[in-house]
Amino acid sequence: MTSTIIISLCILVLIAYLFDLSSSKTKIPSVILLLVSGGLVRFLTDWLGIQLPDLDVLLPVLGTVGLILIVMEGSLELQLHRSRLPMIFKSFMIAFIPLLVLSCLAAWGLQYLGYPHYKTNLGNVIPLFVISSAIAIPSVRYNSRPTREFVVYETSLSDILGVIFFNFIVLNEVIDQRAFFTFFMQLGLETLIAFIATLFLAFLLGKIEHHIKFVPIIFLIILIYAVSKEFHLPALLFILIFGLFLGNLDELRNFQWIAKFHPENLDREVIRFKEITTEATFLIRSLFFLVFGFLIRPQDIINQQSAIWAACIVAAVYLVRIIILKLFRMG
Repeated sequence: MTSTIIISLCILVLIAYLFDLSSSKTKIPSVILLLVSGGLVRFLTDWLGIQLPDLDVLLPVLGTVGLILIVMEGSLELQLHRSRLPMIFKSFMIAFIPLLVLSCLAAWGLQYLGYPHYKTNLGNVIPLFVISSAIAIPSVRYNSRPTREFVVYETSLSDILGVIFFNFIVLNEVIDQRAFFTFFMQLGLETLIAFIATLFLAFLLGKIEHHIKFVPIIFLIILIYAVSKEFHLPALLFILIFGLFLGNLDELRNFQWIAKFHPENLDREVIRFKEITTEATFLIRSLFFLVFGFLIRPQDIINQQSAIWAACIVAAVYLVRIIILKLFRMG
């Protein structure tokens, strides 16, 4: 049984690698192929009567670690420059406006259909309108650099804003001045934690001389993210700031305090760190979407009522995004 699982896992990861190689030519996102592959594995195991361990517990863990690595990999490639500020502003607005508009409209629609608690409705629909960086960023890997930068910024900000908006609605029984004060305090605290943790991790990256250095740093990043999440802080903001800092050391050389990190030496370590992050991201992302595809039940997909709701949500998202992209001249 153990050998069968190991052989199957190796074959699936190698197939995922082939999907990744071919996606630039076929224009089919590897994520879609991985989901389909996971579904086929589910069909084969059911058909052959093979019993596998319960993977439901594994999926959230792979999803969380995968999201961290995907956002970090994307942010390491971003350039911070004054010329990029208009694009960053547009990315923020394009991430924020559809999320706010669609969530409020959907919550009102549920209220109209007989669900009277608007605040509860709002908390339930917010996750539906977050543009997931876990899916979007890998799908544009072979697009032009401006497109990749826009997608990384927009989807990362969409994830961050979605978490912030969701926590603000769900964790506050009453939306009043105190709720807004607490919200801005949490946001400021997470920003402070992000800067301190980023400087600390950058220091470790440049100072550790042991032959094992990148795995402990990656696990420290995951630890800081998980602890921040436990306190309902926008933890993804830390990942974005950390990636932007390491990926833009050349742009930050004008600041005198950067010299203390010896950027000329740190640059070499950052290149190696990017390589490790890219490899780890591929593995975790592939496993997540394979498991996700495996756990999707066909009856949930072909359910007529669910399909109608899904089609309406997708249509609304596309319509609002097309309008916003045209307004900001990004479409």
